[in-house]
Amino acid sequence: MDLSGTWRFAADPQDHGANATREQWRLPDTITLPGHVAAQGFGEKPSFEMKWTGDGWKHPELFKEWQSPENFKMPFFLQPPLRYEGPAWFQRDIEIPESWQGNHAILHLERVHWHSRVWINDKLVGNANSLGCPHEFDLGPLPPGKHELTLRIDNRIGEINPGPLSHSVTDHTQGNWNGVVGRIELRPVPAHHITHLRVEPSLSNKSVRLVVETNATTPGKLSARVRYLGPHRDFFETPSVASQLSGGSAEILIPLGLDPRPWNEFTPHLYQAEVIMESSAGSTTRCATFGFRDTSVKNGRLAINGVPLFLRGTLECCIFPLTGHPPTDVDSWRRIIRICKAHGLNHIRFHSWCPPEAAFIAADEIGFYYQVEASTWPNQGAELGSGWQFDQWLDAETGRMIQAYGNHPSFLMMASGNEPGGPNHAEWLRKYVARWKVADARRFWTTAANWPVMPGSDYHNPGEPRIQGWGQGLNSVINAQPPRTDFDWSGYLAKVPGVPVISHEIGQWCVYPNFDEIKKYTGWFTPKNFEIFRETARRNGLLNQSRDMMMASGKLQVICYKHDIEAALRTPGFGGFQLLDLRDFPGQGSALVGVLDPFWDGKGYISPEEFASFSGPIVPLATLPKLVFTSAETLAGDYLLSHFGADDLTDITPTWSLRQGQNIIAEGTLPARDLAAGELHPLGSISIDLSKVPAPAKLTLNLGAEGQAFANSWSVFVFPAQTEPEPVGDITITRSLAEAMAALEKGATVLWNPPASEIADDPSRPLVAGFSSIFWNTAWTEWQPPHTLGILCDPSHPALAHFPTDFHSDWQWWEIQKDARPFILTPHHQMKPIVQVIDDWFTNRKLGYVFEARVGQGRLLACAVDLESDLESRPVVRQFRASLISYLRDSAAGPMMFRCSIEDLRGLINDPP
Repeated sequence: MDLSGTWRFAADPQDHGANATREQWRLPDTITLPGHVAAQGFGEKPSFEMKWTGDGWKHPELFKEWQSPENFKMPFFLQPPLRYEGPAWFQRDIEIPESWQGNHAILHLERVHWHSRVWINDKLVGNANSLGCPHEFDLGPLPPGKHELTLRIDNRIGEINPGPLSHSVTDHTQGNWNGVVGRIELRPVPAHHITHLRVEPSLSNKSVRLVVETNATTPGKLSARVRYLGPHRDFFETPSVASQLSGGSAEILIPLGLDPRPWNEFTPHLYQAEVIMESSAGSTTRCATFGFRDTSVKNGRLAINGVPLFLRGTLECCIFPLTGHPPTDVDSWRRIIRICKAHGLNHIRFHSWCPPEAAFIAADEIGFYYQVEASTWPNQGAELGSGWQFDQWLDAETGRMIQAYGNHPSFLMMASGNEPGGPNHAEWLRKYVARWKVADARRFWTTAANWPVMPGSDYHNPGEPRIQGWGQGLNSVINAQPPRTDFDWSGYLAKVPGVPVISHEIGQWCVYPNFDEIKKYTGWFTPKNFEIFRETARRNGLLNQSRDMMMASGKLQVICYKHDIEAALRTPGFGGFQLLDLRDFPGQGSALVGVLDPFWDGKGYISPEEFASFSGPIVPLATLPKLVFTSAETLAGDYLLSHFGADDLTDITPTWSLRQGQNIIAEGTLPARDLAAGELHPLGSISIDLSKVPAPAKLTLNLGAEGQAFANSWSVFVFPAQTEPEPVGDITITRSLAEAMAALEKGATVLWNPPASEIADDPSRPLVAGFSSIFWNTAWTEWQPPHTLGILCDPSHPALAHFPTDFHSDWQWWEIQKDARPFILTPHHQMKPIVQVIDDWFTNRKLGYVFEARVGQGRLLACAVDLESDLESRPVVRQFRASLISYLRDSAAGPMMFRCSIEDLRGLINDPP
């Protein structure tokens, strides 16, 4: 009986109804279920004083103008029009039909948020508090006719505190809503019925063990069988196996009689177990869908059916801007999974929440793995292992999840939650894992995401290794080490031998906001954060460049993700990675870390196919000691193939080529061989003499194989081994502003190159640039550097005619940006720097490494990159300098050149003359 529709309703934010009698309580309003309360007009308008679930404001001094009631805008997460917190009451009449006579009525409430109580007529039936599983209540054998059904739902965090930033409850993602958003129905069952069916398939033994739990108090008969569901069209069904019910439970072993078809990401074969129970109360049937997937550890990796896995995942943080809650229909989850697979991924980690049944059904069908968590992030006001009620709740919630979703083959991995706190959390989780590994060996168990890493887990999910860790700033691999691809994480694996490692939340590389996205928010949440960022960009003269900045920073973001992912793929025995994130995370300060937006749509700077080329099942890898060369060097490295595809490869001939555009510089093949799936294979070495390359040049190294779809590529750069000093003619080259000003007053052409230490900083918000993109976001990391998003330039500008570049950062810019401090050019709205630096969206300053201006009758080219020091060992900077000098010497000043004054120049440095 579908109970969706109109219900009587009363908001009770002060909890007055808790002490009222049923006769005294009247529900004056109406509401629609499924749905949540605030979306139907009940609640409080957001304000600066509002207490949010999870941290609210940081750095309020930066956003004062958006804190007033008439212009309130939340800069750190998506903003709802209303917010409701507290108890709420829902009531409706139900009509029990004559055909239900003698049956019990089971009330099923899917996706309740989150404490519920149920009354039938004046009788309290019970309460439930699961965040991830349906709430079910046995209303008893109701007589036919009319009955009054009442629900009380409370979304407050009370004595059971999963952590205010848990994505199951926080306002930073789905929002802390109140209501029921999934199925709401009554189900008639006999007084004695099957309460749970557990399926334990064994591919190796060609059998299925069924554990049947009932509420029967008298003996009964059971019959069970297994049928094949697909995806092949042929049909298979085992003969029925009979069993006797004793003590309310039974175990049934069903031999399959032929080789089962395995379930994995490539072959998602599904079966169904059906159990029929006959008792004095009547007949009842229970079915469960499952797949044959034996779990083990092999060669340091998790394995399914004996084949090692490489887990390539992203997070899902309960981000659904149109509704404010996760979908409960299968099609929505099919779309999400297909997008992930198109980008080469094979699993999702559900960060501190558990998805609904529909998500598991879709993943089972398509072939996709999940790491699920018990809706907790017990930190920042919550603790685990300290004897709080939360400890018992977490253990009970784990059991509920196993009962509700444990038969799904996609439910492959389980963690208690994210980053636990409390002085005793490690010991508590050690016992938790040990207990649940025995209770349910059908999946892999770990303590929690990120920490603690300790013996007993089936796998570790640590926050390292990765190329940029929390707090590393410019000391990270990507910012402190010249670009190369010959490093891996073997050193970390040596610390935890024998236990698979799946690295936690790697990436977190940001991109500039896409303001075109604002119009997509047509549902529940509005992007007031983007409205703030757009307005500050407009005020600082950047709005007309915002799309270019998004595209350029997006290209750098992809370079950073590729560097991160390939380091994991190159590591022998490494178990996998989890990105944070394939799409943007709109909370915790607005973390624009996705190549997709929150709607799972691309932003235009990378296709799924291109992303999958370095994150898919089969990926060619190059181990190069550098990516920037001189023409006196040799490009030399090894070709590896990360092969975690569906099948072994036979007689594969690896190919390589080095190209400049469409021109082939060199190409070749490596010896043909057979390659087993589930391994990282060394295929041979490549060596290319670069002396014939017309340097400077951008080249592309391509790796693939004859007749195969997989391929990967890298940008490599070649610069002259030696550069003759550029004749400077009448150009004044100086590091001194005083000398530059004197020359400009005489109408001279000046290349001004002040030391980084003299370039003025922003006293209100210090600026530190680096090569990489911003990590997570600046506001929520207490302004961890770098604070910039790469460069933006016009490659056709004549100042860059002798310097190979695209419009965005690439590896050749690493040497240029090392230790450089850009000019802060915010007051000059009309200036377009030749080499612009893309600032953090919270500050939206106009920044530049190179700009040109008319100063009086003189012509100025200002460069914030050190063009003087140690040029013998800096071939990139040497070439960059030569290109700038050539431009000044050979090109006349344009008539529309930006004009600035001596005072403007003084404002760019400390202690001006």
